[in-house]
Amino acid sequence: MSLFFNILAKFLGIYSVLIVIRIILTWFGSTRNSGPVEILSRFTDPYLDWWRHHFKLQAGVLDLTPIIAMAALSVLQTVCADIARRGKISLGVILSVCLFALWSALSFILGFCIIVLALRLIAYFTNSNMYSPFWQVIETISRSILYRVNRIIFGKRLVKYTTGLFTAIAVLIVILAGGRFAVQALAGFLIRLV
Repeated sequence: MSLFFNILAKFLGIYSVLIVIRIILTWFGSTRNSGPVEILSRFTDPYLDWWRHHFKLQAGVLDLTPIIAMAALSVLQTVCADIARRGKISLGVILSVCLFALWSALSFILGFCIIVLALRLIAYFTNSNMYSPFWQVIETISRSILYRVNRIIFGKRLVKYTTGLFTAIAVLIVILAGGRFAVQALAGFLIRLV
């Protein structure tokens, strides 16, 4: 049984790497019709498409469903590796692994939002050309983030644009730092409790 779960964990790790490669290759449209990419997409796209079908996490050109798909693979790989190592697994370990996977996906999204807002802040202070495609994408994403965060913080009050940017960045950084601490404490508690 230990050998089976060890092989399964290794397979899931390799499959995760293949999915990351597939995701990176989608950023380069010119490689779509090449033979190796076709084989890779036939192997990885059904899994990614299942997640896209069940979890609609797309915002314009930005698709966040691969993050959830990768988190699920990570949980399954960790559980299989733990079973292979110990010969058994406890509910507390499974809950802890799930919590870490969820936090990993959430912290990635929070980090991405912080980077987008920081880029928007830099563009604001440097008077960058906001008509280029890159800055238009940054503007679109940052506007959505700013609206949600500032609505929570300030309610219906109007604030200066820079105040909103600085506040949103600070709040997201605090959530990221505090969340990391809380998740580690809760995961340790779950392992001991269950």
